[in-house]
Amino acid sequence: MRFFFLLFLLFPLAELALLIRVGSAIGVLPTLGLLVLGGVIGVLLMRLAGFSTAWRARERIARGELPEREMLQGLVMVIGGGLIFLPGFLSDLLGLLVLFPPTRRMMLGLLQRKVELQVQRQRAFRQDFENNTPPHPQRPQRPDVIEGEWERRDK
Repeated sequence: MRFFFLLFLLFPLAELALLIRVGSAIGVLPTLGLLVLGGVIGVLLMRLAGFSTAWRARERIARGELPEREMLQGLVMVIGGGLIFLPGFLSDLLGLLVLFPPTRRMMLGLLQRKVELQVQRQRAFRQDFENNTPPHPQRPQRPDVIEGEWERRDK
């Protein structure tokens, strides 16, 4: 938690320092032009990622498969496009690293392992909780099912 707080404070300061350095080296107008160009490229990449993710997910669903990999890949691409959309050169560099296929695959692998570990932890906690919780005396052991008949009456 402390790490993210420091990152939240230090990242804008690093961006600002880098913008000042680049602006003093190449001038104000070229720096602003690069920032606008980065914003346009970021928006286009986010749109492209959305369309391509939706297309690949639709193909997997048509084959009867779950599109979990495509959804994660689309999420990572949207994050990369959003980083490029943010004004600043440091966020552009991070966004390009996220969009670069080898680093994206590495990030997807790490993210997938973290999700699997989280699922295993939740499953273990739930099973431990169910094993240690005595059954409630008023709660029936079978599901609550109310049987009945109905008919539709339209006016």
